Amino acid sequence: MGSGTWRKAYGALKDSTKVGLANFNSEYKDLDIAIVKATNHVECPPKERHLRRILLATTVNRPRADVAYTICTLARRLSKTKNWIVALKTLIVIHRLLREGDGTFKDDFLSYSYRGTILQIPHFKDDSSPLAWDCSAWVRLYAQYLDERVECFRVLKYDVEADRLLKLPKASGKAHSRTRTLPCADLLDQLPALQKLLLRLISCQPEGMSCTNYLVQYALALVLKESFKIYCSINDGIINLVDMYFDMAKIDAIKALEIYKRAGQQAERLSAFYDYCKRLELARTFQFPTLRQPPCSFLVTMEEYIREAPRASITSKSVETEERSLPSDNEDETPQEPEKPVEEETEEPEEPEEEPQTTADLSEEDEPQPLPTTGDLLNLDEELHPMIADLEQSNALALAIVGPGSGNNTSISQDLFAIDKSGWELALVSAPSNHTSQPAGNQLAGGFDKLLLDSLYEDTARRQQIASATYNGSFATNPFDPSDPFAMSSSFAPPSNVQLAMMSQQQQYYQMQQQEYYQVQQQQHQTVMMPPQTYQQQQAQYATNAGLSNPFGDPFSGLVAMANPPKQSSPH
Repeated sequence: MGSGTWRKAYGALKDSTKVGLANFNSEYKDLDIAIVKATNHVECPPKERHLRRILLATTVNRPRADVAYTICTLARRLSKTKNWIVALKTLIVIHRLLREGDGTFKDDFLSYSYRGTILQIPHFKDDSSPLAWDCSAWVRLYAQYLDERVECFRVLKYDVEADRLLKLPKASGKAHSRTRTLPCADLLDQLPALQKLLLRLISCQPEGMSCTNYLVQYALALVLKESFKIYCSINDGIINLVDMYFDMAKIDAIKALEIYKRAGQQAERLSAFYDYCKRLELARTFQFPTLRQPPCSFLVTMEEYIREAPRASITSKSVETEERSLPSDNEDETPQEPEKPVEEETEEPEEPEEEPQTTADLSEEDEPQPLPTTGDLLNLDEELHPMIADLEQSNALALAIVGPGSGNNTSISQDLFAIDKSGWELALVSAPSNHTSQPAGNQLAGGFDKLLLDSLYEDTARRQQIASATYNGSFATNPFDPSDPFAMSSSFAPPSNVQLAMMSQQQQYYQMQQQEYYQVQQQQHQTVMMPPQTYQQQQAQYATNAGLSNPFGDPFSGLVAMANPPKQSSPH
């Protein structure tokens, strides 16, 4: 038994095993069996009944899970096989699905290709025989073409093969592709994608022993059918591009010229590819189109237009005007004279263009005036009037604090202003002061005097009294006293009834204080008007009413008694 016969028997055994496993362990039993039989190891094209079963599973009426399962199964089948027959038949099934399937399958296949490399098999090879080696090379080229076909669908947003031809009334009723009516921007994006696809198609030329293989020629026939639509789309796009070429901007004209040159080169290669395919058996039934090259004189005309093309097209005048109205980033550059639009040049071709006048050609009388610079908004550089300057100099010390009777006031003030500006804070402290009548002995170290220190101490004491009065009046507790169990509750506001009770207590306390204050004022007023004896009696009576007594006695009572001795009664 030869090696080829043994490989065929081994492949048939694997196919039957997978079919048997699909009958028992698969939820998609019919679909798995159809995929295995359509991509088996038999060297013949897939059968139509198996392809119809796979196409039925990828229609728009089926759940998206079935479509995803079909794509995953085909991708796994292509990535795991080492046999060129299985790989080529898997690619044929995918190609048929892309051609005959609906748009939803193309979208799902495109989204799945983002997550994984389905059609990228650059390292695939089958070295079991010379035929397998040559066919493996063509399988890699075929996979690259299908991958580029999916990428072209992503750019164009439609399938070239499934696109219907349109009949235009201006083109003598002939049918044309969609690229004949595209605008300039879309045309410059879609034509390069179509030319890349055509380049991949031309590279699908079998070599060696693969030229005579029937399975390879079957797949090549599918590629040839698509080449006609692709070339028709590119040709209609080139015609549309030439019609708009002489109205393009310079950048767009350069891109269009590159596309036009590439189209001429690809037409030569495609004509040679057609001549090669005409000798094949399956391609004899095709009617190949006649490809003609564009004249070389037209290329020269297109290149000359690029040298004289405007920077912006006529259709983008409004956009250019808005850009000119914006301030430029580099203001130091000399402003250039804006180019005249194409319409003005065509209307008045006889008038010579005026050369821009430079600064060297200007006469002395027409010297350019300097541009007004931005002035100082605060007028710091403005020169003062001499009278105003003298008045400010004479009144420079008008606000100086000078004590009365001091003879060296002016010298002291001048010394203050003569000190360096960086040490003016030290000058305020270290400079002697003449606005006080305190003797020099009251001065302390650093220029401070006792009046300043006393005022600081009094201010601190007054603040402490205010804080203690507020502390006692609000019945606050010390939050840092560990003996107080309710220390933390002092930070929260008491209820409304408690606040009203506290306010009533405070009012009663203030009323009692006011009454005592008024009584003391009345007593002092009466004391001035009554004699000392009456004053002592009044004080004693007040102390008795108030329930107060001096535990140390009255130290001035003896002096009062000595000053006013009691009168002795005369004997009878």
